[in-house]
Amino acid sequence: MTIQTSHIEAHNDKRIGEHRAQYAFLEQQLDKKGLRADDIAERVAAFQVAVPSWALGAGGTRFGRFPIGGEPGNLTQKLDDVGLLHALTRSAGAISLHIPWDMPTDPTATREQADALGIRFDAVNSNTFQDQPGQRLSYKFGSLCNVTPAVRQQAIEHNLEVIEIGRQLGSKAITVWLADGSSFPGQLDFRRALLHTQEALQEIYRHLPDDWRMFIEYKPYEPNFYSMVVQDWGTSHFLAQCCGEKAFCLVDLGHHLPNTNIEQIVATLLMLRRLGGFHFNDSKYGDDDLTTGSIRPYQLFLIFNELVDGMEANELAWMIDASHNLKDPLEDLMQSLEAIRLALAQALLVDRDALREAQADNDVARAQTLLQDAFRTDVRPLLREARRRSGAALEPLELYRELNVRGRLIAERGTKTVATGL
Repeated sequence: MTIQTSHIEAHNDKRIGEHRAQYAFLEQQLDKKGLRADDIAERVAAFQVAVPSWALGAGGTRFGRFPIGGEPGNLTQKLDDVGLLHALTRSAGAISLHIPWDMPTDPTATREQADALGIRFDAVNSNTFQDQPGQRLSYKFGSLCNVTPAVRQQAIEHNLEVIEIGRQLGSKAITVWLADGSSFPGQLDFRRALLHTQEALQEIYRHLPDDWRMFIEYKPYEPNFYSMVVQDWGTSHFLAQCCGEKAFCLVDLGHHLPNTNIEQIVATLLMLRRLGGFHFNDSKYGDDDLTTGSIRPYQLFLIFNELVDGMEANELAWMIDASHNLKDPLEDLMQSLEAIRLALAQALLVDRDALREAQADNDVARAQTLLQDAFRTDVRPLLREARRRSGAALEPLELYRELNVRGRLIAERGTKTVATGL
C-alpha cells in the first residue's frame, strides 16, 4: 500500500481551518515572548528520526509474543512500511538496518528502493549478542570480550562485514552494542575483558571508511546481571577515546538505572564532543522499550533542553528503539515521532538568556519557572504546521486509521507473517 498525495490533501482540507486558527493563536502568544513560530516550525520540520528495521513488527517478551498481522516479512516490505510512515509524517526519513536480521540480498536494489521512497540509510547495527544459524563459534560467554581469541576474531569479522554492507547502502556509521558481561561473581576477569573489548574495537575502528563514525552503546545490566563490560557512559567514553576521533558514545534512553540524570550525561558528552546520537524510548523500571514520551515526557524535554545549544555544532544520529508488544507498531512509531518533535519544539521555546541570568543569580525559582513555562506550552499546532509545510498529514495517526492501513497490510501479507529479527 502507498499513501497518495490526494489522501494527504483530502485529510488536511477537512482540518485546515481549525489548524490555522490554533496556529495563529499560538503565533500571537509566542510573538509576545519574542519568538517566531514560523522559525520554530521550520526547525521542527527539518528534524528527522531514523526507524530501526527491527521495530516494524510486533515485539514481545520472554513469556510470549502476540502477532498483529500484516507484519513485514522481508526487508523490501520493511522499507515500504518506513515509506508509509514517512509519507504520513515527513519525519521518518531514514532506516537503520540490523545485520544479519535484515541482510540485503541485493544492496543496489535495496538502495534504489529507499531512494524512491525518499529514505536514506542511517547507522548499521552489528549483532554479536546472538548465535546465528551456521555460526561456527558461540557468543554464549561473550563476543569482543571473550577469553577465546577465535571468538573475538569472529565477532570482529562480523562487524567488518556490517561496515561493508553499510558502505554499499550509503550508510555512514556503525553502532556496536555488546551483551558481553557476567551473571556471577568470579565468572569474568573484569580488566582482561575490558582490555579484550578495547583491542577488538580498535581493530574494527581501523577499518572504518574515512567519512564514517562508530557509535559505542552502553547498558548497566541485561542480559548479564552481575556485570556488563560496557556498563555506563564513562566506559563507553573511555573506549571511544581509545579508538579515535571518529568514535562516539551512543545514549539509549532505556539503558540507565532508575532515576539516572540522563540530561546531565548528555550535557557532559556534548562538552566532551563525544556524543554520537540517541536511541529513543521510554521506561518505568529498566530497559522497557516503551513508546517515547509515554512515561517521562518532562525528562525528554530536559534532555532536549541540553541538546538545543549543541545540536548544530555536533553531528548527531537520532533513532527510535522501542518494542511494540501491545500496539500496532506503525501507530506506536507515529506516537514516538510526535513525542520527540514535541520535546524539541518545547525546548526551542526556553528563554535561554533569561535562564542563564537566573543561573548566574542563583535564582532557582526563576529557573524552574522558565523551564516549566516552555514545557507546559501546547506546541502541537507547531508540529501540525511543520507537517503541513512538509506535505505530511496534519494528524498522521487519524489518517492511518481512516485509510485502514493495517487492514490493508493484513489483506496484502496475511495474518501469520512475522517480521524478521523477532
